[in-house]
Amino acid sequence: MDGVLVHENHALPGAAELLQQWRLQQKPFLVLTNNSIFTPRDLSARLRASGLDVPEEAIWTSALATAAFLKSQAPGGSAFVIGEAGLTTALHEAGFIMTETKPDFVVVGETRNYSFEAITKAIRLIDAGSRFISTNPDATGPSSEGALPATGAISALITKATGREPYVVGKPNPMMFRSALNRIGAHSENTGMIGDRMDTDVVAGIEAGLHTILVLTGISDQNEIEKYPFRPDEILAGVHELLDEEPFETDSY
Repeated sequence: MDGVLVHENHALPGAAELLQQWRLQQKPFLVLTNNSIFTPRDLSARLRASGLDVPEEAIWTSALATAAFLKSQAPGGSAFVIGEAGLTTALHEAGFIMTETKPDFVVVGETRNYSFEAITKAIRLIDAGSRFISTNPDATGPSSEGALPATGAISALITKATGREPYVVGKPNPMMFRSALNRIGAHSENTGMIGDRMDTDVVAGIEAGLHTILVLTGISDQNEIEKYPFRPDEILAGVHELLDEEPFETDSY
């Protein structure tokens, strides 16, 4: 989503037209984000304010991927959650109970207000046997004042205190893409991934067997690309280069 379709709440060139092109072609697609704060309904409204028409059922977040994974692991399970409505809503809808009493899982996601009390509770629950899950590995997030500590940083604090590493569901875990493929009934052989990050989007896309497209409207430039031993299938200036032509035969993005 960020760096591909929008930048600082403004639609990037060609984004609205590309979404419309896919709709006219009846090409199924999902907009993915590692951010677990917002529900799909919230994100749909935010995108609409940016001039992009993306229905909530076409949005897939690390919170939804985490909820789907935990449901497959322990249907009807319980969790202690550090996170916002995007994560708690997804877990509730997956049939999970939120509890501080012997939860099956401790789940750490993005939040605007990390609580020392909640982090302490998470550490003690993990020490007592709860399984440690993180929605994504991002150590920092952006703000108008500069970097903010994010899920990966808080997970690292808990790891240091417990000696336990979390299982991370979001990108670069290819499970994020596989769960998205399942959501729209697509197959990796005829699906493409468009992202702006080498370290999460492209590597996860490669490992999930997708056709990978890196756009240079986000954080990556040629110098960033050269740092990695792998390459995307295509490098584009932006999504506007995908308009009115098919770079490869595909059923879905």
